[in-house]
Amino acid sequence: MTVTKFLSLSFCILFALPILPAQQAVWQPSPGHTQIPIWPGAAPDAQPVAGPEKLEADTDQKELVAGKPWLYISNVSRPTITVYSPNGKNTGAAVVVFPGGGYEILAIDLEGTEVCDWLTSRGVTCVLLKYRVPASRSDPNWRAPIPSPIALEDAQRTLGLVRLHATEWHINPHKIGVLGFSAGGHLVAATSVHFERVYPAIDAADKLSCRPDFAIAIYPGHLSFGDEQLQSPKLNSDIRAHLTAQTPPTFILQNEDDHVDGINQSLVYYIALKNAGVPVEMHLYAQGGHAFGLRPTNLPATHWPQLVETWLHTIGITPD
Repeated sequence: MTVTKFLSLSFCILFALPILPAQQAVWQPSPGHTQIPIWPGAAPDAQPVAGPEKLEADTDQKELVAGKPWLYISNVSRPTITVYSPNGKNTGAAVVVFPGGGYEILAIDLEGTEVCDWLTSRGVTCVLLKYRVPASRSDPNWRAPIPSPIALEDAQRTLGLVRLHATEWHINPHKIGVLGFSAGGHLVAATSVHFERVYPAIDAADKLSCRPDFAIAIYPGHLSFGDEQLQSPKLNSDIRAHLTAQTPPTFILQNEDDHVDGINQSLVYYIALKNAGVPVEMHLYAQGGHAFGLRPTNLPATHWPQLVETWLHTIGITPD
């Protein structure tokens, strides 16, 4: 084969790869990082999924965020964590990140890996949870007080694992928090009120606390539904029943023009936290919509990571 033919063939192969069928694409973390299964065997309460796990890109012009497409994973049945260590100085703090996606998909870069890039640049260990998302809007449980109990199982299990490996991963076991977006914001609230595991203990990780030390909910969803959300909003009954003064300090960010989950999702949660005596800080903006992650825009809400950094200082998680 001549060099010219070799280069021509290589060029064709290179540009053919992106158009492989979507079901053949599987998400992998960046080089140097490994996904770790969170369950030693089969995950508890396994649910059927529509097909194999797959990675796709949302390239619809109407769905671009800051002018760029975003990646999402669907049909997750084998949950994993990926640990991203801090760049430079290590503060000892760690954050478990829950990408959003309506408990149907996971926005794995927009609300996952891009968040880890920010956290690790600030000396915080990031633990990205790829939790199970076989739920769908056609499932009657999708609007239940706990729309995805198996996602809560995965989150609780992860918090125990992070504490179990705290020394190995150079983490302070008393400075482990959670951060989530949209449905992941609901998962933040659920882990913030459910300190007793919702699954039978399996090993040493399940003997350690699954209570986060702090919580960050970014445009959270599933906290209020139906007429209650629009006329007389009330907090999700499961969160309301379990919320106590032991719920960890919480940061909430919300935009008034969020037409996906709506402003009352955050408002009812803020009020309930305040009434329970939980330290809570909320930032409310007029514009910014929903599902923007950390990608920069010309709107004030885009600066929320700096607000979180300041808040983490004020509650003693990271040094000044």
